[in-house]
Amino acid sequence: MREVVTDINLSVNKAVEGTFISDFKKLIKLRLTFLVVFSASVSFLIGSKEQGMVSWFNWMMLTVGGFLVTGAANGFNEIIEKDLDKLMSRTSDRPIPAGRMTTGQALVLSLFMGIMGTLILVRLNMLTGVLALFSILLYAVLYTPSKRKSPVAVFIGAFPGALPPLIGYFAAFENPQISWIPIVLFLIQFVWQFPHFWAIAWVLDDDYKKAGFRLLPTTKRDRVSAWFTVFSTIVLIPVSLLPTILGFGGYTIAIASVILGLMFCWYSISLLTKLDVASARKVMFCSFIYLPVVQLIMLFDFI
Repeated sequence: MREVVTDINLSVNKAVEGTFISDFKKLIKLRLTFLVVFSASVSFLIGSKEQGMVSWFNWMMLTVGGFLVTGAANGFNEIIEKDLDKLMSRTSDRPIPAGRMTTGQALVLSLFMGIMGTLILVRLNMLTGVLALFSILLYAVLYTPSKRKSPVAVFIGAFPGALPPLIGYFAAFENPQISWIPIVLFLIQFVWQFPHFWAIAWVLDDDYKKAGFRLLPTTKRDRVSAWFTVFSTIVLIPVSLLPTILGFGGYTIAIASVILGLMFCWYSISLLTKLDVASARKVMFCSFIYLPVVQLIMLFDFI
């Protein structure tokens, strides 16, 4: 009988452990967190190659610290939007609105991650730590509340969203200094976010409206919003050529950026023509491919 009880207790413990891990992944938006850390890591390696050496220990510190800081920002976002998440099909199963995690538990986890992540990044250099803390505040305090007030929220959110390349690049230096390289890395990711977020907003517009989110340029799935998306993909092409124009990127990244940029633009024009969710979904998936591919090619081209 004792063996049966023991087996039952072990099964329950494993189930609870599995549920916590699953909920933790949802709290920190694991896939988004990995994308942010990837972006910062690539920029770190570019900065390291510029000064002629790579400190893999520092790279590991950036990866861990960046993961914790990004997870914290996403955790604060879900705490603030917990009541709104209940209204949307896409987010209703997140741990807080679903009742599997209390606001207090999420707050403790997020504070712990934010403090530890910032302390780790400060060990690399002060500027890296300050930028990481600034990104949390921008994302949680400014961007998150603005999503229900105005489409300008996308512009606000583009700033913390474009900080990972800056953080990663500056983390590679003991005494970081501003130059064109981190500025361009920031600009590419900044501009990329507009078609990326507008495509997502188009696809999820019905769900977003339940929570009162206003992220499309006109707050509607109309031709003007589609035009904004097309225009942003057009702007992205010359911005992505800046590494080559300024002399720290070769022709490989220029060719790849033009090809991917034209593909991005083509799907956006298709959205402008058809004004349907299927076309917006293609723009969205293209955005998922565009940024990591461009960053990887830039890294190898830079090397």
